[in-house]
Amino acid sequence: MKVLVVGSGGREHALAWKLAQSPAVETVYCAPGNAGCRQAGKVVDIDVEDASALADFAKAQHVDLTVVGPELPLVGGIADLFQQRGLALYGPTRAAAQVEGSKRFANELLHRHGISSKKFAVFDDAASAKAYVRRQGAPIVVKADGLAAGKGVKVARTVEEAERHIDACLVEGVFGEAGEVVVIEECLEGQECSIKVFTDGETVVPMVPSQDYKRIGDADTGDNTGGMGCYSPVPAVDDEIFRHIVENMITPAVRGLAEEGIVYRGTLYAGCILTAQGPEILEFNCRFGDPETQVVLPRLDGDLVEILQATVEGRLSEVEVRWLKERAVCVVVASGGYPGSYEKGKPIKGLQEAESEAGVVVFHAGTALRDGQLVTNGGRVLGVTALGASFAEARERAYRAVSKIEFEKMYYRKDIALRAVQAAE
Repeated sequence: MKVLVVGSGGREHALAWKLAQSPAVETVYCAPGNAGCRQAGKVVDIDVEDASALADFAKAQHVDLTVVGPELPLVGGIADLFQQRGLALYGPTRAAAQVEGSKRFANELLHRHGISSKKFAVFDDAASAKAYVRRQGAPIVVKADGLAAGKGVKVARTVEEAERHIDACLVEGVFGEAGEVVVIEECLEGQECSIKVFTDGETVVPMVPSQDYKRIGDADTGDNTGGMGCYSPVPAVDDEIFRHIVENMITPAVRGLAEEGIVYRGTLYAGCILTAQGPEILEFNCRFGDPETQVVLPRLDGDLVEILQATVEGRLSEVEVRWLKERAVCVVVASGGYPGSYEKGKPIKGLQEAESEAGVVVFHAGTALRDGQLVTNGGRVLGVTALGASFAEARERAYRAVSKIEFEKMYYRKDIALRAVQAAE
């Protein structure tokens, strides 16, 4: 069979890498892909948001299954278009993808079905929003309702900081249409984790939990990023907490959507926080996470294509999903200056040496080939993932592999999975 992966980051390379391992798969296409995706299949120069061109390609090449990585095409309705064209696609419809596309929709869903007790309010004018913030006090969380490339959320430590973000959204229009409505939430404290599931709208099958690092600097300092590393499983998420999140939070959300006429088929990602009062869902995403996919898929013991096909066809209950006991650690190697301005086109060396380390696979994110030379082409350049019998072993392998890689102004955090190692001691 032929499979098309939509996207160009580390998540998409990881998806293509895992899909290519299936004995059922003859060809993996990646649109637009990156230099690493060429190792798993063929790259196709089609933009992720050009749903019509992607559908035309899938039709012409007789693609059996399309797998969408990023959220923008899903929120834009690529699944609906593919359905209309009679093409199989793994990912939720436009209506279902609202769980990520609208913070308001997600919060209201959780409250309607008694899943969350987190306090929130919705505003479309700055004066009312600011008055609410002043009544509630800080810390408080202000979110642009729509997709804002991860920059629409502000955890405000002061009322003034919250008011500035409200102005950025509702007065200055910094986030465009995404910021025309703001959602203001109470600020919850605790350790965060990601719980993702496969679901066909009825059956819910959890993936192994993971925890990522959003801040650019060690000890969680500096600006937010797309993710500087992650690990799986999560010591803080014991069997009881994991079961509670899946059975009492994620599954009721899937069933609640179904009751409202929205069948969710694809990956549902719950960003959770472990508060002193118990787990809460901070947000939903409608797709695989990045870089969480780079630690979750290497732990999948089986055929990813079989799971995705069963999900699309509404027969997920027929498939057994198994996971390796090994620990996984991913260290993201970034361009100097990220998440601010950075230079591209820096030659990358040492990848072969890095991948020769036991248990290591290097996923490409922001890479390109220029005249046969591998060069940097983004802020997050590589995700170096290692498996090990313990967190200490996986972490040591990952960092040993990172030490073999070189490019000008290369940057990475030095403390990825350190808390997992310490928790396991």
